Formats: sequence, structure tokens, C-alpha cells
Amino acid sequence: MSKDPFNKPRMAINRVYTRQGDGGETGLVGGQRVPKDGARIEAYGTVDELNSFLGLARATVNQLAIERPELLLLGAILLRVQHELFNLGSILATLPEDVHPKQPRVTDAEIAQLEHEMDAMNEDLPLLRSFVLPGGSRLDAELHVGRTVCRRAERMVIALGRVESVPAEAVRYLNRLSDSLFVWSRWAGHMAGAPETLWEPNQSASGQADNR
Repeated sequence: MSKDPFNKPRMAINRVYTRQGDGGETGLVGGQRVPKDGARIEAYGTVDELNSFLGLARATVNQLAIERPELLLLGAILLRVQHELFNLGSILATLPEDVHPKQPRVTDAEIAQLEHEMDAMNEDLPLLRSFVLPGGSRLDAELHVGRTVCRRAERMVIALGRVESVPAEAVRYLNRLSDSLFVWSRWAGHMAGAPETLWEPNQSASGQADNR
């Protein structure tokens, strides 16, 4: 693979508003005008939402890393993934017939990297005996929010794939990323010494009532 497999951005943003979307339509990479609530827009819009939540988690990592420098590894991974999500958004915002050979996208290399990182981090973690409730720490909760938004993005891309062509790598990447976010939440808590909150069915109101 060449050093730069993808084209770099060619754009100049002079002003943010254009008024072209006031009628409820937006433009795809190929120039087509489509409804803002269309399946393709929902898909890459949710990927964009996920990117924002990962930015929030990365900001938290940077704060915590002042005292826990081992978390810088996660910060670097999150930054890379944010770039990858923009690449994914690029390909989702393009109709199949308009895709350029060097257009940014996610590939099997990105999927393999996520798997490698998950395997490495899992080696440091204790076995789970129950499901994990988000909220062991602020970072844990932010990563779990990212996980659930990632699952929604995956569902949106699958839905889009029922009516239009979608690269298979897009679904696989989001599937693997949601798993990664779960592992990262556990790993970050482990590195920071934050206890996990495990699901206990009898901590419900009805379960506690039986123990009174």
C-alpha cells in the first residue's frame, strides 16, 4: 500500500452558511441534491454524531492523562478512529457510481487494527461475570454512549444497504468499533482504578422489595 492511499481534502470553506439547505435538501459528494432525512443522510449523519461523542471522550482522556499517562494510548486510538469515521462518512456521502478509486473509506486494514487493539487490551482485563452498567466513571459513560451511537450508526448503514449499495467494510467496521468501545471503556476504567458497575437483577425495585 502506498504512503497516501487516499486523496487529501480539496476544499476551501469561506463561510459556513450557504442557504442551499433551507428547502430541506443537501448535496452528496457527486453534487446530487437529496432530502436531508433520506436513508443515506441518516447513515452518515449518525456517523458524524458518533465522531462528536468520541471527541468528547478524547477530551476527557486528555484531562485524565495528566495523572494517568497510560491513558494516552487510548487518546491516540480515539483520534485515529475519528479520522477513520470521516473517511467512512466520505464514502457514505457518495453514490456508488461517483466513488473515486482513491476516495477516503474504511478498509479491512482498519478493521484488523481494531481487532488487534481489542485483543491486546482484553489481556489486561478480568473475566466478566455479568453485564456492565455504564457510569463507573465519566470516561466509562462517554465511551458507552459512543458504543450505543455506533450501534445505531450500524443499523442505519444496514438499513441503507437494503435500498442502495453500501460497501461491506462499512458495516463490518462499525460492528467492530462498537465492540472496541466496550473494551476501551473497561480498559480505561481498569487503568484508572475505577470499579466496574455490574448488572445485578435483584437490585431492581421488585428485587429489593423481596428482601425487606
